[in-house]
Amino acid sequence: MAEDTRQDKRASFSITEHSANGMARTSAVASGKTGTSKKLVIKNFKDRPKLAENYTEDTWLKLRDAVGAIQNSTSIKYNLEELYQAVENLCSYKVSPTLYKQLRQVCEDHVQAQIHQFREYPFLCSLDNLSFLKRMNRCWQDHCRQTIMIRSIFLFLDRTYVLQNSLLPSIWDTGLELFRTHIVSDSAVQKRTVEGILEQIELERNGETVDRSLLRSLLGMLSDLQVYKDSFEERFLTETNRLYAAEGQRLMQERDYLHHVARRLEEENDRIVSYLDQSTQKPLISCVEKQLLGEHMTAILQKGLSTLLDENRVTELTLLYQLFSKVKGGLPTLLQFWRDYIKSFGGEIVCTPEKDKDMVQDLLDFKDKMDNVAQSCFARNESFINAMKEAFETFINKRPNKPAELIAKYVDSKLRAGNKEATEEELERILDKIMIIFRFIHGKDVFEAFYKKDLAKRLLVGKSASVDAEKSMLSKLKHECGAAFTSKLEGMFKDMELSKDIMIQFKQYIQNQSEPSNIELTVNILTMGYWPSYTPMEVHLPTEMVKLQEVFKLFYLGKHSGRKLQWQPTLGHAVLKAEFKEGKKELQVSLFQTLVLLMFNEGEEFSMEEIRAATGIEEGELKRTLQSLACGKARVLNKNPRGKDVEDGDRFNFNNDFKHKLFRIKINQIQMKETVNITHPTLLWCPSFPPSTLLDTRSR
Repeated sequence: MAEDTRQDKRASFSITEHSANGMARTSAVASGKTGTSKKLVIKNFKDRPKLAENYTEDTWLKLRDAVGAIQNSTSIKYNLEELYQAVENLCSYKVSPTLYKQLRQVCEDHVQAQIHQFREYPFLCSLDNLSFLKRMNRCWQDHCRQTIMIRSIFLFLDRTYVLQNSLLPSIWDTGLELFRTHIVSDSAVQKRTVEGILEQIELERNGETVDRSLLRSLLGMLSDLQVYKDSFEERFLTETNRLYAAEGQRLMQERDYLHHVARRLEEENDRIVSYLDQSTQKPLISCVEKQLLGEHMTAILQKGLSTLLDENRVTELTLLYQLFSKVKGGLPTLLQFWRDYIKSFGGEIVCTPEKDKDMVQDLLDFKDKMDNVAQSCFARNESFINAMKEAFETFINKRPNKPAELIAKYVDSKLRAGNKEATEEELERILDKIMIIFRFIHGKDVFEAFYKKDLAKRLLVGKSASVDAEKSMLSKLKHECGAAFTSKLEGMFKDMELSKDIMIQFKQYIQNQSEPSNIELTVNILTMGYWPSYTPMEVHLPTEMVKLQEVFKLFYLGKHSGRKLQWQPTLGHAVLKAEFKEGKKELQVSLFQTLVLLMFNEGEEFSMEEIRAATGIEEGELKRTLQSLACGKARVLNKNPRGKDVEDGDRFNFNNDFKHKLFRIKINQIQMKETVNITHPTLLWCPSFPPSTLLDTRSR
């Protein structure tokens, strides 16, 4: 109590504190006026309180009864708080060692008594494995529940005496030790338990439904008792190894084997998540991968890789890569088979003459297909991409020169006017793909020779689809092979531009002549060093053509003195007006065809020998010319005797009955077959040229 006045304040304090043994009491009284200090006196109890007689024995009996009630699943007579306080009181009087031993003995006696339910052989033998597992699990669950409840009563003992003695196991660990020693370590019980678990897992692997919670509980028991690895895992892995070894041998030849392997791996990973210990994951998955994949890698690839690639089965190829990446040596083995497949398949494309017509397109399609596999299925693995490049370079050069020639012709078909297959953007993509194939070719000089020949055709005939596309291709070649590779090709473009300027000046020059010609002449001035080599040929031109040639020669040399011009009649073409019974037509023909047809203005019929004498055309060239006029699709001449080939002694007359749906008809010159596998091809020209072409032999 405290009294409070204006002049004086008094206070009283009572402080209680337990010492380590809980017996000391300290009290103090202080009083005084404001501003003064008083003396604080601390006094101990004179005598330590004593336990009642037989308190320890009576308390233990009470605690033992409570433990027995818990173990027998009956009701406890005493309040749990009262029991907890009793344990605390006993510990306060240093009875902890005795109490710990007594508790352990009671628990051990109970656990020992539990083993009898597993040793009753007549009864035990009548139980199937699943019933045995359920009994074992029930015993384990009861033991855990009992141990937790007992520990809650003896918690003070567990947190003081046991905690202060590092050599003593906690009450929970003691319970585990007793169960392990007296139940699980029994050889018959352990064997039956493990065999039962293995049987349930095998049933599940065979597609049956099992009680996963039961397996999770029992395997958790083995793990908690620290016998999981020795008693279960070793046998489990042995059985797994045996199962999948036999399964691999039995199912390896099946079409969906890869999906089966993936499904098995997924199932085993699911078991790890559901009830197996995490420590089992690595050896278990390794075992499955080894037996289902590792032992059959070569056989799987020999049986199925070619089929998967041929049919472009992206899903299965992706799965194949994923599975092989998990197995030791899997990816190197897959890489070798991948490389061999590309060499084999590509080699068949290149080395089969019957497929030459579609070789380049087939190569482009094959490259696209393999690129897609490497990107989509093989995770852009650099090793696989490099192996693909190496394989392409190997097979594409198995047949020297031919791929280079056909690639050049393929480019020509894409850059030639009339190609309506692609837009400018698509054409650019095609050229980029062609350059990838081009990089693999060793004989790039062969490609250059054929490309130059075809480029000359396109430029001289004016049949190039796009100047931008032509220059884009030149830029790609220059980037790939250097400026020296494309310098002559670039010179060809310069010649064509200069020729256009010269022809503008020549037309003005012609208009000022006193005797203008009825023939319109166009001349291309070609620098000899830039263009392909042409075989000179002397032919007998009509008088009007010769006169016009001389006019141009006089004009050109008047502007460029000191230069030498060489006419190339093989490159010339003309448009002739012809009259048939059906009506008038225009014939777009080569210069050689022109010379032959003009003869029929002078007579009705001529022999081949007469035509050769009149035109001066070389015999082989003349036969091809006559064949194109009399044996092709547009037969403006009749041949006697009939036949596909022109022979000595054949006679020809004008076909006045010729009919055609078009007004202007192009009659293609038949080309001489090119030599196979030549390094520098002889250039033979299609009949679609300006009327005359000149070679300028000056150097630039």
